[in-house]
Amino acid sequence: MADIAALVSDLKAEQESVDELLSGRSDEDWGADTPAEGWTVAHQVAHLAFFDGAVTESIVDPDAFAESLKVAKADPDYTTTVAGPLVQMRPDDLFALWRSGRQPMYDAMTGAPAGLRTQWYGPPMSVASACTARIMEHWAHGQDIADTFGVRREPTDRLRHVLHIGYRARGFAYANRDLPVPDADVRIEVIAPSGGTWVFGESETDVIRGSALDMALLMTQRRHRADTALEADGPLAEEFLEVAQAFAGKPGSGRRPGQFPPAA
Repeated sequence: MADIAALVSDLKAEQESVDELLSGRSDEDWGADTPAEGWTVAHQVAHLAFFDGAVTESIVDPDAFAESLKVAKADPDYTTTVAGPLVQMRPDDLFALWRSGRQPMYDAMTGAPAGLRTQWYGPPMSVASACTARIMEHWAHGQDIADTFGVRREPTDRLRHVLHIGYRARGFAYANRDLPVPDADVRIEVIAPSGGTWVFGESETDVIRGSALDMALLMTQRRHRADTALEADGPLAEEFLEVAQAFAGKPGSGRRPGQFPPAA
């Protein structure tokens, strides 16, 4: 059984890392364009704030969340729609709103009944999966903010959560592009930030190797493969690096080759 308290602790740490990127920033900084086309820093925080609230509601008030799902299914631009009003807030107020939603989310997750599966915009998921998804989202959107301000973040072993989701979502990544899902597995062997090797999958013939950071950046589409040092052996490994997607929703356009060249 997943250790929800430990997952929530990692989520808190990931949110605090994004908080550090934002603290003391000017209103002009909040209006800066990020690498995600059409998204400013304020859009990034608005997105995080709204969906933190959504996951809390999915746990504590599933009936209300079910109603919001109907709205989401009827609006192909739901993510943009819900962020709109929040982006119009003063940056200090938006910052405070995002911060204020954290403890209620932690409390909802740690207080949820054992075995609860929450509704979501995709398939229902466990509370542990919901928490892991929020860690991934904060890391990925935090990367956009860090890239906007030219900040290099030190990777942590919380990246394991990002890779776990990205590997588990392999079938989704194919189906999301209307591609047939391969029957065979791939294996991912990466070097963790703290040293040692993390392994996902069991294939002996299709293997991806590199750093956990590069794999997380690729799975969240924050780096083009050309700007990583990832290596693939086997056609399915090569293919997965082209379609990998750790997040829900439509396939993104990702980043351009050479947009973030590796440091020399």
